[in-house]
Amino acid sequence: MNKFIKITEQNSRYNSIENKSIDLILKEINGEDQTVAKSINKELKSIKSVILEAIKCLKNDGRLFYIGSGTSGRMGILDASECPPTFGVDNNLVIGIIAGGDKAIRNSQEFAEDSTNQGWLDLKEKKINEKDFVIGIAASGTTPYVVNAIKECNKNNISTACITCNKNSPLANESIFPIEIIVGPEYITGSSRMKAGTAQKMILNMISSSVMIKLGKVKGNLMIDMQLSNNKLIERAINMLISSLNISYSDAKILITKYGSVRKAIDNYNE
Repeated sequence: MNKFIKITEQNSRYNSIENKSIDLILKEINGEDQTVAKSINKELKSIKSVILEAIKCLKNDGRLFYIGSGTSGRMGILDASECPPTFGVDNNLVIGIIAGGDKAIRNSQEFAEDSTNQGWLDLKEKKINEKDFVIGIAASGTTPYVVNAIKECNKNNISTACITCNKNSPLANESIFPIEIIVGPEYITGSSRMKAGTAQKMILNMISSSVMIKLGKVKGNLMIDMQLSNNKLIERAINMLISSLNISYSDAKILITKYGSVRKAIDNYNE
Protein backbone atom coordinates (compact mmCIF):
# COMPACT_ATOMS: atom_id res chain seq x y z
CA MET A 1 0.00 0.00 0.00
CA ASN A 2 1.35 3.42 -0.97
CA LYS A 3 2.28 5.72 1.90
CA PHE A 4 0.08 8.77 2.42
CA ILE A 5 2.05 12.02 2.37
CA LYS A 6 0.23 15.30 3.01
CA ILE A 7 1.85 17.35 0.24
CA THR A 8 -0.54 20.24 0.89
CA GLU A 9 1.19 20.78 4.25
CA GLN A 10 4.77 20.58 3.02
CA ASN A 11 7.03 23.62 3.24
CA SER A 12 6.84 26.21 0.49
CA ARG A 13 9.57 26.20 -2.12
CA TYR A 14 10.06 29.91 -1.37
CA ASN A 15 11.72 31.48 1.66
CA SER A 16 11.84 34.94 3.26
CA ILE A 17 8.90 36.00 1.12
CA GLU A 18 8.16 38.93 3.45
CA ASN A 19 11.41 40.51 2.29
CA LYS A 20 10.62 40.23 -1.42
CA SER A 21 9.28 42.97 -3.66
CA ILE A 22 5.62 42.84 -4.68
CA ASP A 23 6.77 42.40 -8.28
CA LEU A 24 8.70 39.24 -7.34
CA ILE A 25 5.89 37.90 -5.12
CA LEU A 26 3.43 38.29 -7.99
CA LYS A 27 5.79 36.64 -10.45
CA GLU A 28 6.35 33.67 -8.16
CA ILE A 29 2.66 33.19 -7.30
CA ASN A 30 1.73 33.45 -10.97
CA GLY A 31 4.41 30.91 -11.84
CA GLU A 32 2.95 28.47 -9.31
CA ASP A 33 -0.60 29.09 -10.55
CA GLN A 34 0.45 28.19 -14.09
CA THR A 35 1.24 24.66 -12.92
CA VAL A 36 -2.35 24.02 -11.78
CA ALA A 37 -3.85 23.49 -15.25
CA LYS A 38 -1.01 21.10 -16.12
CA SER A 39 -1.73 19.08 -12.97
CA ILE A 40 -5.41 18.90 -13.88
CA ASN A 41 -4.55 17.80 -17.41
CA LYS A 42 -3.02 14.61 -15.97
CA GLU A 43 -6.34 13.67 -14.36
CA LEU A 44 -8.85 14.30 -17.16
CA LYS A 45 -9.77 10.60 -17.26
CA SER A 46 -10.82 10.56 -13.60
CA ILE A 47 -12.70 13.85 -14.03
CA LYS A 48 -14.56 12.33 -17.00
CA SER A 49 -15.61 9.37 -14.85
CA VAL A 50 -17.14 11.73 -12.30
CA ILE A 51 -18.96 13.65 -15.03
CA LEU A 52 -20.43 10.47 -16.54
CA GLU A 53 -21.65 9.33 -13.13
CA ALA A 54 -23.19 12.75 -12.43
CA ILE A 55 -25.02 12.71 -15.78
CA LYS A 56 -26.33 9.21 -15.08
CA CYS A 57 -27.63 10.18 -11.64
CA LEU A 58 -29.24 13.45 -12.75
CA LYS A 59 -30.95 11.73 -15.68
CA ASN A 60 -32.39 9.28 -13.16
CA ASP A 61 -33.99 12.11 -11.10
CA GLY A 62 -31.04 12.28 -8.72
CA ARG A 63 -29.24 15.34 -7.41
CA LEU A 64 -25.60 16.41 -7.32
CA PHE A 65 -24.16 17.31 -3.91
CA TYR A 66 -20.88 19.01 -3.06
CA ILE A 67 -19.75 18.73 0.55
CA GLY A 68 -16.69 20.33 2.10
CA SER A 69 -15.33 22.65 4.77
CA GLY A 70 -13.58 26.01 4.65
CA THR A 71 -12.31 27.00 1.20
CA SER A 72 -13.34 23.64 -0.24
CA GLY A 73 -16.90 23.99 1.03
CA ARG A 74 -17.15 27.54 -0.28
CA MET A 75 -15.99 26.41 -3.73
CA GLY A 76 -18.75 23.81 -3.80
CA ILE A 77 -21.39 26.32 -2.73
CA LEU A 78 -20.17 28.81 -5.33
CA ASP A 79 -20.43 26.29 -8.16
CA ALA A 80 -23.81 25.00 -7.01
CA SER A 81 -25.24 28.51 -6.63
CA GLU A 82 -24.26 29.43 -10.18
CA CYS A 83 -26.05 26.50 -11.83
CA PRO A 84 -29.64 27.86 -11.60
CA PRO A 85 -28.93 31.30 -13.12
CA THR A 86 -26.53 29.93 -15.72
CA PHE A 87 -28.44 26.86 -16.83
CA GLY A 88 -31.99 27.49 -15.63
CA VAL A 89 -32.08 24.39 -13.41
CA ASP A 90 -33.94 24.03 -10.13
CA ASN A 91 -32.17 25.31 -7.00
CA ASN A 92 -32.28 21.80 -5.55
CA LEU A 93 -30.58 20.01 -8.46
CA VAL A 94 -27.00 20.94 -7.50
CA ILE A 95 -26.54 21.52 -3.77
CA GLY A 96 -23.51 22.77 -1.86
CA ILE A 97 -23.05 21.91 1.82
CA ILE A 98 -20.37 23.39 4.07
CA ALA A 99 -19.23 22.37 7.54
CA GLY A 100 -20.68 24.82 10.03
CA GLY A 101 -23.67 25.70 7.87
CA ASP A 102 -24.39 28.95 6.05
CA LYS A 103 -22.52 31.02 8.66
CA ALA A 104 -19.33 29.32 7.53
CA ILE A 105 -19.66 30.79 4.03
CA ARG A 106 -18.50 34.15 5.38
CA ASN A 107 -16.92 33.34 8.72
CA SER A 108 -14.84 30.38 9.83
CA GLN A 109 -16.70 28.07 12.21
CA GLU A 110 -14.17 26.70 14.67
CA PHE A 111 -13.72 22.91 14.67
CA ALA A 112 -16.78 22.33 12.43
CA GLU A 113 -14.62 20.32 10.04
CA ASP A 114 -13.54 17.97 12.83
CA SER A 115 -16.98 16.47 13.40
CA THR A 116 -17.19 12.80 12.44
CA ASN A 117 -20.99 12.67 12.12
CA GLN A 118 -22.27 16.14 11.18
CA GLY A 119 -21.51 15.76 7.47
CA TRP A 120 -23.82 12.76 7.20
CA LEU A 121 -26.46 14.50 9.33
CA ASP A 122 -26.33 17.51 7.01
CA LEU A 123 -26.84 15.24 4.01
CA LYS A 124 -29.71 13.43 5.71
CA GLU A 125 -31.35 16.78 6.35
CA LYS A 126 -31.49 17.17 2.54
CA LYS A 127 -33.15 13.73 2.33
CA ILE A 128 -30.18 12.17 0.56
CA ASN A 129 -31.05 8.93 -1.27
CA GLU A 130 -29.66 6.27 -3.60
CA LYS A 131 -30.40 8.33 -6.71
CA ASP A 132 -28.09 11.14 -5.61
CA PHE A 133 -24.37 11.66 -6.23
CA VAL A 134 -22.10 13.18 -3.56
CA ILE A 135 -18.72 14.78 -4.27
CA GLY A 136 -16.54 15.38 -1.21
CA ILE A 137 -14.13 18.30 -1.55
CA ALA A 138 -11.06 18.53 0.71
CA ALA A 139 -7.61 19.69 -0.31
CA SER A 140 -5.99 17.57 2.40
CA GLY A 141 -8.21 14.55 1.82
CA THR A 142 -8.35 14.05 5.59
CA THR A 143 -11.16 16.35 6.79
CA PRO A 144 -13.30 14.22 9.17
CA TYR A 145 -16.53 16.05 8.28
CA VAL A 146 -16.10 15.12 4.62
CA VAL A 147 -14.41 11.72 4.89
CA ASN A 148 -17.06 10.31 7.22
CA ALA A 149 -19.93 11.76 5.16
CA ILE A 150 -18.57 9.93 2.10
CA LYS A 151 -18.10 6.75 4.15
CA GLU A 152 -21.75 6.86 5.27
CA CYS A 153 -22.90 7.48 1.70
CA ASN A 154 -21.11 4.33 0.59
CA LYS A 155 -22.78 2.35 3.38
CA ASN A 156 -26.16 3.57 2.11
CA ASN A 157 -25.53 2.77 -1.59
CA ILE A 158 -25.12 6.42 -2.57
CA SER A 159 -22.55 7.05 -5.30
CA THR A 160 -19.51 9.08 -4.22
CA ALA A 161 -16.57 11.02 -5.62
CA CYS A 162 -14.00 13.45 -4.31
CA ILE A 163 -11.65 16.25 -5.25
CA THR A 164 -8.44 16.28 -3.24
CA CYS A 165 -4.86 17.49 -3.66
CA ASN A 166 -3.01 14.68 -1.88
CA LYS A 167 -2.36 11.21 -3.27
CA ASN A 168 -3.77 8.12 -1.52
CA SER A 169 -5.65 10.16 1.08
CA PRO A 170 -8.39 8.71 3.32
CA LEU A 171 -10.99 10.64 1.30
CA ALA A 172 -9.76 9.29 -2.03
CA ASN A 173 -9.65 5.77 -0.65
CA GLU A 174 -13.26 6.04 0.56
CA SER A 175 -14.59 7.56 -2.71
CA ILE A 176 -15.80 5.45 -5.61
CA PHE A 177 -14.67 8.06 -8.15
CA PRO A 178 -11.62 9.90 -6.74
CA ILE A 179 -10.07 12.93 -8.40
CA GLU A 180 -6.55 13.56 -7.08
CA ILE A 181 -4.90 16.75 -8.32
CA ILE A 182 -1.37 17.06 -6.97
CA VAL A 183 -0.49 20.75 -7.16
CA GLY A 184 2.44 20.56 -4.72
CA PRO A 185 3.29 22.79 -1.74
CA GLU A 186 1.61 26.18 -1.57
CA TYR A 187 3.45 29.50 -1.96
CA ILE A 188 2.53 30.25 1.64
CA THR A 189 3.03 26.96 3.48
CA GLY A 190 -0.27 25.18 4.07
CA SER A 191 -2.43 27.90 2.52
CA SER A 192 -4.60 25.59 0.42
CA ARG A 193 -6.85 28.51 -0.55
CA MET A 194 -4.17 29.19 -3.18
CA LYS A 195 -3.25 26.48 -5.74
CA ALA A 196 -5.47 23.80 -4.22
CA GLY A 197 -8.45 26.17 -4.18
CA THR A 198 -7.76 27.20 -7.76
CA ALA A 199 -7.63 23.54 -8.82
CA GLN A 200 -10.93 22.81 -7.07
CA LYS A 201 -12.63 25.77 -8.75
CA MET A 202 -11.36 24.73 -12.19
CA ILE A 203 -12.49 21.12 -11.75
CA LEU A 204 -15.92 22.12 -10.46
CA ASN A 205 -16.32 24.36 -13.51
CA MET A 206 -15.45 21.39 -15.72
CA ILE A 207 -17.85 19.05 -13.94
CA SER A 208 -20.93 21.28 -13.79
CA SER A 209 -20.43 22.78 -17.25
CA SER A 210 -19.91 19.40 -18.93
CA VAL A 211 -22.88 17.88 -17.10
CA MET A 212 -25.19 20.73 -18.08
CA ILE A 213 -24.03 20.65 -21.69
CA LYS A 214 -24.84 16.95 -21.89
CA LEU A 215 -28.20 17.51 -20.20
CA GLY A 216 -29.13 19.82 -23.07
CA LYS A 217 -28.76 23.13 -21.26
CA VAL A 218 -26.48 24.59 -23.96
CA LYS A 219 -27.23 25.00 -27.66
CA GLY A 220 -24.28 25.64 -29.95
CA ASN A 221 -22.27 27.54 -27.37
CA LEU A 222 -25.17 29.48 -25.85
CA MET A 223 -26.73 29.34 -22.37
CA ILE A 224 -30.24 29.14 -23.75
CA ASP A 225 -31.82 28.34 -20.37
CA MET A 226 -30.13 31.10 -18.36
CA GLN A 227 -32.34 33.12 -16.04
CA LEU A 228 -32.95 36.66 -17.32
CA SER A 229 -32.52 38.25 -13.91
CA ASN A 230 -30.96 41.59 -14.88
CA ASN A 231 -30.58 43.98 -17.80
CA LYS A 232 -27.17 42.63 -18.77
CA LEU A 233 -28.57 39.12 -19.18
CA ILE A 234 -31.63 40.35 -21.05
CA GLU A 235 -29.31 42.14 -23.46
CA ARG A 236 -27.22 38.97 -23.81
CA ALA A 237 -30.38 37.00 -24.56
CA ILE A 238 -31.40 39.48 -27.25
CA ASN A 239 -27.98 39.16 -28.88
CA MET A 240 -28.27 35.37 -28.76
CA LEU A 241 -31.50 35.55 -30.72
CA ILE A 242 -30.02 38.00 -33.22
CA SER A 243 -27.16 35.61 -34.01
CA SER A 244 -29.19 32.39 -33.79
CA LEU A 245 -32.23 33.48 -35.79
CA ASN A 246 -30.64 36.17 -37.98
CA ILE A 247 -33.24 38.73 -36.95
CA SER A 248 -33.18 42.41 -36.01
CA TYR A 249 -32.60 43.80 -32.55
CA SER A 250 -36.20 44.98 -32.26
CA ASP A 251 -37.61 41.59 -33.29
CA ALA A 252 -35.31 39.81 -30.84
CA LYS A 253 -36.38 42.14 -28.05
CA ILE A 254 -40.05 41.45 -28.80
CA LEU A 255 -39.43 37.71 -28.61
CA ILE A 256 -37.56 37.93 -25.31
CA THR A 257 -40.24 40.17 -23.83
CA LYS A 258 -42.94 37.73 -24.94
CA TYR A 259 -41.33 34.44 -23.93
CA GLY A 260 -38.83 35.44 -21.20
CA SER A 261 -36.49 32.67 -22.32
CA VAL A 262 -34.00 32.18 -25.13
CA ARG A 263 -35.04 28.54 -25.53
CA LYS A 264 -38.75 29.34 -25.72
CA ALA A 265 -38.13 32.22 -28.12
CA ILE A 266 -36.15 29.94 -30.47
CA ASP A 267 -38.65 27.07 -30.18
CA ASN A 268 -41.61 29.33 -30.92
CA TYR A 269 -40.04 31.44 -33.66
CA ASN A 270 -42.08 31.41 -36.90
CA GLU A 271 -44.89 29.43 -35.32
